[in-house]
Amino acid sequence: MDVFQAMTVFVKVVESGSMTAAARQCEMSTTMVGNHLKALEQRLGVSLLQRTTRRQNLTEFGVQYYRRCVEVLGLVSDSERMAEHLQTQPSGTLRLTAPPAFGAERLSPMLSEFTQRYPELKVEVVLSNQLHDLIEHGFDAAIRLGIAEPSALIARPLQDYTLTICASRDYLDRRGTPQNPDDLRNHHCLAFAYPAGDDWRAADKLWKLTGREGVIEVPVSGPMIVNSSPALRQAALTGMGVAMLPDVLISEDLKAGTLIPLLQAWKPPSRPMWLMYPQDRYRLPKVRHFVDSALAVWGK
Repeated sequence: MDVFQAMTVFVKVVESGSMTAAARQCEMSTTMVGNHLKALEQRLGVSLLQRTTRRQNLTEFGVQYYRRCVEVLGLVSDSERMAEHLQTQPSGTLRLTAPPAFGAERLSPMLSEFTQRYPELKVEVVLSNQLHDLIEHGFDAAIRLGIAEPSALIARPLQDYTLTICASRDYLDRRGTPQNPDDLRNHHCLAFAYPAGDDWRAADKLWKLTGREGVIEVPVSGPMIVNSSPALRQAALTGMGVAMLPDVLISEDLKAGTLIPLLQAWKPPSRPMWLMYPQDRYRLPKVRHFVDSALAVWGK
């Protein structure tokens, strides 16, 4: 006998006033309702109802047992709702890793809104160009640049990571504005120091630009190479030279005119960007909701 089902049937009988009405509410036969009541009384060793041909009344114990059944079934219902809530609402700690510039300028504002929407969730973010092993280091998801190497991770494409060649007005007033890619040879070009093994490692000395005539490779040099996009941006803002910077980092500078876009007929190469996560993590509400939100904002 399913005790909880029998208790539910008993409560329905009491509240509806008859076994026939309870049978309709429980979507079972009147005979089955009677069997549940009989089994419950046999289990308890005491009668719950006094039955006559015209009506039924609760015994003295039946009154007390009815109240206790309502209480117990209410607790069961509350527990089921709590479990359902845990299965649908993000909670716990969401661990993410992302490139520094994108993480600071795009991911952080998105997470601010995300955590307001799901107040039971906390986020832990590591901003780094290092490709962490997600499973080994306990990350739920990562945003990565470059070619997605074959792996057991799920890789969802995001909008490409684009760059703009730019300089400050002060620098251009002093050194002139380059009119074509070859002019960069005579300018102070500030370079980003890509880590060893990165497919863009050569970009600190050779900038590849695409125009109507195809790809042009321009040797560049300058007074600074740095492995930080924010530091590179500050150097460009202070007039140190020409820089090729991520659009996510300088969009407001371009709007304000503190940095001037250059050589707009030639485009720097863009990098594919991916949202990656272990397949089995997607079933967790915190990961599923983050993935869906990220794709809604940045997905292709």
